[in-house]
Amino acid sequence: MTLTLVVLIAAQAQAWQVTVDSLAKNGQFSGVVLVAQHGAPVFERAYGMADREAARANDLETSFNLGSINKLFTSIAIEQLAAAGKLNIDSSLARAWPDYPNQDVARRVTIRQIREHRSGIQGNIFAAPPGKTRHDVVTLQDYFELFKNEPLQFEPGSRQQYSNAGYLVLGLLIERLSGENYYEYVRRHIYEPAGMTHTGSWRIDRWPANTAIGYTRGGEDAPANAPLQRNADLLPGKGSSAGGGYSTAHDLLHFLNAVREHKVPNAPAAGMIGIAGGAPGLNAAMEGDLPGAYDVIVLANLDPPAATRVARLIRSALAP
Repeated sequence: MTLTLVVLIAAQAQAWQVTVDSLAKNGQFSGVVLVAQHGAPVFERAYGMADREAARANDLETSFNLGSINKLFTSIAIEQLAAAGKLNIDSSLARAWPDYPNQDVARRVTIRQIREHRSGIQGNIFAAPPGKTRHDVVTLQDYFELFKNEPLQFEPGSRQQYSNAGYLVLGLLIERLSGENYYEYVRRHIYEPAGMTHTGSWRIDRWPANTAIGYTRGGEDAPANAPLQRNADLLPGKGSSAGGGYSTAHDLLHFLNAVREHKVPNAPAAGMIGIAGGAPGLNAAMEGDLPGAYDVIVLANLDPPAATRVARLIRSALAP
């Protein structure tokens, strides 16, 4: 690396720090920011509190809720099973899952349509089971029971509409075709090959010690001066194939590096990875191989757009 490039990176890092410091001071960011170039960190900082009541600060090894970033791992798992000859992505769901409870749905949608949010499968996975609480939703089957009898919301392939329910179906399909529990499958076939040792889905009462508690003001549209509240009551008992797992910034960088080194079979190219996740009290963003061979990973334990705003500002600064 030339001296000129070192100076340029240092100047950029200083500018990023000033920006994020200002957002954190104003209560608009709490979390971790990591910028890497050629797979090595050139800027990494932690801000704010992981647990405000316990006065525990976020640090570079804190685990954060990823929200929908987990969908990327589910999509990779589907590609792996297709490559192994266990499913045809363009076949109907009924062919891959003959006894799917709603046969009208199963006959009309394809695996590809589900993965691309074009299937018409919809349902409220954020509900609580009758007579129970959100914390009682701990398995993929628990989630599935919330929507399995819902009709299609539109003709498959006719439009695109974001579908958490569809990714629950994919998670259960992974279990059926692999013979493995979904969480074990992604651990063995994605996390372990990538060297992701601090990534997983845990019961809400069994989080690892250094896990960030989410804090919400009531969602993205809430007043900026609304009081912060823990988001625990809004969370399911455990994350799913649609989202809600946990990871660290360093583990996500391990993942991007492993993708570049072809250690994660059937993963998309790092330059094709640009994904975010968010819900009350959590926000995360990951982008690989941006101009200049940069990766940007931002994890936050506040409402959106806490992380995506920072990622967008950094990406804009990197634009040629």
